[in-house]
Amino acid sequence: MPAVATPAPRLSEQDYLEGEKSSDIRHEYVDGQVYAMAGASKRHGVIAGNLFAHLREKSKGMPCTVYQSDMKVRTAGRKGYYYPDVVVGCEPDDADDYFLEKPCLIIEVLSASTEKRDRTEKLLSYMNIPTLRAYLLVGQEQPEVEMFYREPDGNWWVQSFSGLDASIVLPCPETTLALVDVYESVRF
Repeated sequence: MPAVATPAPRLSEQDYLEGEKSSDIRHEYVDGQVYAMAGASKRHGVIAGNLFAHLREKSKGMPCTVYQSDMKVRTAGRKGYYYPDVVVGCEPDDADDYFLEKPCLIIEVLSASTEKRDRTEKLLSYMNIPTLRAYLLVGQEQPEVEMFYREPDGNWWVQSFSGLDASIVLPCPETTLALVDVYESVRF
């Protein structure tokens, strides 16, 4: 008789959320399955830090809060929780102290190990968050950013930006993001 693979046991949302509070390792959660997060490269950290610093500075005086890598986002539709590299929320989001349900901007810095998932699973999950206005995919190897953005009619579009002289007009928070600032201290 051939061996039958036993599926991994599913974890409840509540057990996942409680476990994350005391875990030394961050995990993402999708439909009962838990995935450990890998560490980031120095370049990844510099780019994410630059994005956080720029957005935090530009958000002063606005009702927006900028978070870097340790704040989970709960996705709509599927039961999922992800840790984006940078996330911005600009409206009250009191569901829980450990995750956001109403982000307006999510940013992922791409790496070889995460790019496919960032462009597929996460993109589709994030697009179902009603408050999300933009999702940025930021390259590490070249100054390139893709912005997926929601129009007022609900349709999603994508725009690509490349080169250190390029700038992106963000819908939330309303500001301009220069690629030269995103890639400050990064050598290509």
